[in-house]
Amino acid sequence: DCRYTAANRREILESRVDATAVIGRAIAQVATPPAVWLNASTTTIYRHAFDRDMDEASGEPGGDEPGAPSTWRFSIGVAKAWERAFFDAATPWTRKVALRSAMVMSPGRGGVLDVLTKLVRFGLGGRLGSGRQYFSWIHGTDFTRAVEFLIQREDLEGCVNVCSPNPVPNRDFMSALRKAAGVRLGIPAVRWMLEIGAPILRTETELVLKSRRVVPGRLLDADFKFHFPSWPEAARDLLGSMNSAVRGGTPPPPCKL
Repeated sequence: DCRYTAANRREILESRVDATAVIGRAIAQVATPPAVWLNASTTTIYRHAFDRDMDEASGEPGGDEPGAPSTWRFSIGVAKAWERAFFDAATPWTRKVALRSAMVMSPGRGGVLDVLTKLVRFGLGGRLGSGRQYFSWIHGTDFTRAVEFLIQREDLEGCVNVCSPNPVPNRDFMSALRKAAGVRLGIPAVRWMLEIGAPILRTETELVLKSRRVVPGRLLDADFKFHFPSWPEAARDLLGSMNSAVRGGTPPPPCKL
């Protein structure tokens, strides 16, 4: 969540690729290598998609879409380099899983849900851009449960999408968030407004304008059960946790296993 200046691009890429390579070399050198290595990745690796869901088997990597902004191509390039460093690591005795995670919705301060909820409560929670772009997400509780599940399932390796099975268009996502927050109306922000506001907020519009229509094909095939598969239900639970914490004067509780 920053502007993609030359310095920031270098730090974003190196922090992911170099760290992964170092971990790979360490695993290769230890006398007793770990049984499993879970490494972060991202659903950003898939193309901007309105037409169909992107799962691990048939999802199309992005980067070559006509007219895609350079910031989108940069993020996809980072994701590809990150996974390449992971799978190129010589760790033959260690099972490897790349967690292609969507945005994790959790009630703690400073996260993406906290930012979006503040916009909603200030009356700015309308659709962003056209509102047609899909938003892939996962409840924090289901994220931690999926991590535990993947550690325990010794038959699963490779790339795994860690996201809800129900991505939603941005307009529906924001509508459900407003309803959960008890806010009736939200002012929409068209694309040109976002392009003006992004430099002021020190962020990039890719985070809200790219259509991420990603589904967890491998988790579903492995019979993983989501506690919060739909966004309206998840939003109600998350906002309930946030409101309870505010009333009690304590930080929101950690995600429940």
